[in-house]
Amino acid sequence: MPEQRARKYHQDRVAETLREEIGAMIEGELSDPRISFAYISQVVLNPGGKSAVIYVAVDGGPEEENNTLEGLMAARGYIRHELLERMGVRHVPDLTFHVDRSDKLKARIDELLGRTKKKHGTGSRE
Repeated sequence: MPEQRARKYHQDRVAETLREEIGAMIEGELSDPRISFAYISQVVLNPGGKSAVIYVAVDGGPEEENNTLEGLMAARGYIRHELLERMGVRHVPDLTFHVDRSDKLKARIDELLGRTKKKHGTGSRE
């Protein structure tokens, strides 16, 4: 049992380091004009550590999301090379980038719930 906890702790540390380092690269080092203002919202590492899914929250519409995703996928080799040097590890996981739309979905759900409360008159009175 302790070795599973240790493995999970190690994976969490690696995922957090990936999130911080890739976030720093997006903020200042990647000069691709396709990449708009974005931040890393979550890193999901496969149990074996061979690949990672990077969720990127992009400020803008669908066009900015697509352009940012294309720019990040094009810079994937550079990002992996930089991670290898910065982290000092033997293996850097394969990176796959996905747009994180959870904030927009949450806002839409809140809007719909607010409408429902107004419609039924069960809204809280402040």
